[in-house]
Amino acid sequence: MSHTAYIAIGTNLGDRFANYRKAIALIKELPQSRITRESSLYESEPHGKARNWFLNGVVEVVTEMDAKDLLKELQKIESGMGRKRSSEKASISRVIDLDILLFDRETIASKTLKVPHPEIPNRRFVLLPLSELVPSMHHPSLSATVSALLVTTPDKKRCMLYKH
Repeated sequence: MSHTAYIAIGTNLGDRFANYRKAIALIKELPQSRITRESSLYESEPHGKARNWFLNGVVEVVTEMDAKDLLKELQKIESGMGRKRSSEKASISRVIDLDILLFDRETIASKTLKVPHPEIPNRRFVLLPLSELVPSMHHPSLSATVSALLVTTPDKKRCMLYKH
C-alpha cells in the first residue's frame, strides 16, 4: 500500500546547499520510495540556541514503508550525514534535520514519532514550503488548511526564498 509523506529538510552547518542536496539524493535512494515533488528552498532565521541561518524545504514522498520504518530510514540518513542527536528540545544547529510532517491523514502519537508534527503551526519555515505543495490540505488535527495555518502562525521570524 502506498503512503504519501511530507518531509521537512533543514540544515544550518557547513555547506548548507550541499547538505540539502545530499539529503535529497539519499531520500531518493530509500527503498520502496520516491520523491514526487519538492518545494522551493528557504533561508530562515535561527530558532532556539541555533546561531546560523537555516536552509529549509519540504519534499513529498510516496512510499510503501509505514511511518515508523520511514522514520528509521530518515534517522539513518541524518546519522550518516553526521547529525548528532541531543536530548535538548530547543532548536540547535545541525548538519541535517529530517522531520516527517504529515503521513497520509494519519495521527500517530508514539514515544518516538508524532504525526502530524506538533510544531507545524508554529514554524513559518515549515509552513511556507509545505503551502507550496499542499496549500488546501487540511491539517489532520486542526480545523485549518496549511495556507490558513501560515497566515495565523505566531512565528514572525524572517524566512525568504533562497537564491543560490
